[in-house]
Amino acid sequence: MSSEKHNTTKQTQQPDWKFEFEKHWKAFCRKSADYFISYKNQLSVSKMGGIVGGGLLLIWLASGVYIVDEGNRGVVSRFGAYSETTKPGPHWRMPAPIEKVAIINVEQQRFIEVGYRDTGRGSKATSIAQESLMLTTDENIVNVHLAVQYQINNARDYLFNVKNNEATLKQLTESVERAVIGANNMDFVLTEGRSEIVAQIKRDIQAAMDDYKAGIIIASVNLQDAQPPEEVQGAFEDAIRAREDKQRLINEAEAYSNEIIPKARGAASRLLLEAEAYEAEKVAKAKGETERFEQLLVEYEKAPAITRKRLYLEAKEKLFSSTNKVIVDAGQSAPQLYMPLQNPASHPAAESKSPQAEITGEPAAIDKNNGQKSAGNALRPSRSKP
Repeated sequence: MSSEKHNTTKQTQQPDWKFEFEKHWKAFCRKSADYFISYKNQLSVSKMGGIVGGGLLLIWLASGVYIVDEGNRGVVSRFGAYSETTKPGPHWRMPAPIEKVAIINVEQQRFIEVGYRDTGRGSKATSIAQESLMLTTDENIVNVHLAVQYQINNARDYLFNVKNNEATLKQLTESVERAVIGANNMDFVLTEGRSEIVAQIKRDIQAAMDDYKAGIIIASVNLQDAQPPEEVQGAFEDAIRAREDKQRLINEAEAYSNEIIPKARGAASRLLLEAEAYEAEKVAKAKGETERFEQLLVEYEKAPAITRKRLYLEAKEKLFSSTNKVIVDAGQSAPQLYMPLQNPASHPAAESKSPQAEITGEPAAIDKNNGQKSAGNALRPSRSKP
C-alpha cells in the first residue's frame, strides 16, 4: 500500500525544466571538449582562418543581391559615379563599398505645397504668408495657394543632376508663380484668368526643370485658393457684389433692347411696305387714268358731240346709281325728277360721296340744260377742239 502511494505522488509531480536544461548543456559541453581533444592536432589556426574567411567572403558576395519591385528603378553607382539603371526584377551588384544601389519609385505621384500646409485630419489648411502673398501688376496683394503634382521620369537625372530635387522644385515654383501673378491684374487672377495662369505656371516650371535636367515631369498644377488678404476681404466682397449688380443691370438692359428693337424694326418695315404699296397703287392708278384719258381724247377728236353726250350720261348714271330718286308725274308735262337730300350716315353708299358732289349733282337733275353744259365742261379734255 505504501508503494502505491509513492507511485501516485511521482506521477503528479511536474518536471523540472531548469534541471533538464542544465543536464543537456553539460552533456553538450562534455562532448565538445572530448571532440576538441581528439582532433586538436588536425585543426590548425590557418585552416580555421581560411574557413572563417571563406564564409565571410560568401556572405559579402551574397550581400550584392537586390530586387527591384514593379514601378521602381535601381540606380547603381560605382565609387559614387553612375554605373547603370536596372529595371524590376532580381539583380546583383558588386557589394559595398564598391557599388551601391538606390531604388527610385518612378510611378509615385509626389506633391509640393506652396503658400499653405495641409495638416490633414479634416482641419483647414494653414496659410504661409511669406509664400502666399503676391503682388499683381495693378499693385494689389493676393493670397495664393498652389499645389504641384509631379513624377520622376528619369531616375539617373533625378539622383545625379540636382542635389535636393524637392526643395529646388518648390523654390522654382514660387519664383515662377510670382512672375506670372505679377504680370496680371487682380481681377484677372481672381476671376476668369485662373485656368490660363495655371497653364502658364505649369509650362514655365516644366521648361525650367528640363533645363536643369532634373528628371522630373510636372503632372498637374492646381490653384487651390486665390483670395485677397483677410484685412480687405469685406471691401473686396462689396466690390464683387457691385460688379455683379452692374452686370445684372447690363443684362436686363440688353434683354429689354433685344425685345424692343425688333418690334420697332418690324413696325418701321411694315410702314415702309405700306408706303411702297400706297405709292405703287397711286402710280398705277394715275397711269391708268392717263391712258384712259388719252384713249378718250382720241375718241373725242373723232366725234366731239357724241363723246360729250356719252360722258354726260355716264356721269349721271354714276351719280344716280348711289342716290335715292323720286319721280313725280306732273300730268301732260314731262315727269319731274327729285333727289331728296339725306343724312350721309343713313346710307352706306353716300358715305363715300361728299356733300359737294350731291350739291353739284342736284342742279344737273333739276336743270337739264345747265347740267349738260356744266358736266360737259367738267369732262371736256383741255386739248379738245371746239
